Amino acid sequence: MADTFDDVLDRFRRAAKGFEHHLRAVPPDGWGAPTPCPEWDVRQLANHMTRGNLNYVGLLRGATRDEFLAQRDADALGDDPVTAFSASAEACAAAFAGSGALDRVVDYPMGALTGRRALAVRTADSVVHTWDLARALGAGDRLDADLVAWVDDGYEDIFAGLAVDRFFADPPAGAPPASRQDRLLTRFGRDPR
Repeated sequence: MADTFDDVLDRFRRAAKGFEHHLRAVPPDGWGAPTPCPEWDVRQLANHMTRGNLNYVGLLRGATRDEFLAQRDADALGDDPVTAFSASAEACAAAFAGSGALDRVVDYPMGALTGRRALAVRTADSVVHTWDLARALGAGDRLDADLVAWVDDGYEDIFAGLAVDRFFADPPAGAPPASRQDRLLTRFGRDPR
């Protein structure tokens, strides 16, 4: 049986590409559109993803959880959100591909984690936010089935011991959805109906 954290760097790259695919489709007047995350419009979601990638690089370089959180909402998009996101994803992948990065312990906001687990958290976040962006754009919101299965199967390993209730909304009320993707989205407080 494969370990949850096998191929996590490749999975992160695929998740980032999925988000970038939708980001490239944002029309000029679409940056202010609402997303399923009530506190963010499309630009704020894109900034969250871009800033997040950069903050993960910072963790590997020794940044503290307080420094991570202090930078969480700082603008990372400038005048070219797509290029900024793409560059941040490449920087994040390059940092985690570095020698020993996956085994390094980082001061993550939800608790100390190895780089491997931190990147798994980042990847899961990227998968869910890809759906958020697709929904905001009215685009096809079918996620990469392999990534959905990986996050769903590995959820307990990825988030073990972390205070996820501080970051994820409660699942919506009602009967559990039938599809695996929809069940996963409800775990992260989304309502896929």
